[in-house]
Amino acid sequence: MEPRCSRRDCHADATWALVWNNPKLHTSDRRKVWTACDEHREYLSNFLDIRGFLREVVPMDEYRKR
Repeated sequence: MEPRCSRRDCHADATWALVWNNPKLHTSDRRKVWTACDEHREYLSNFLDIRGFLREVVPMDEYRKR
């Protein structure tokens, strides 16, 4: 089953992995992932980046190879 976009009410296949952590809650090596479709990548990235949580945005295919 393909991962779906993390944006509420979006059911599109995810094409991006938004890797993040909350430094107030997580150790520096801990990473969490939201997934995003092309349409919502920028919105979700901005949401995380404004809060200082975003670490990197990578294509889903590249993330799966890790």
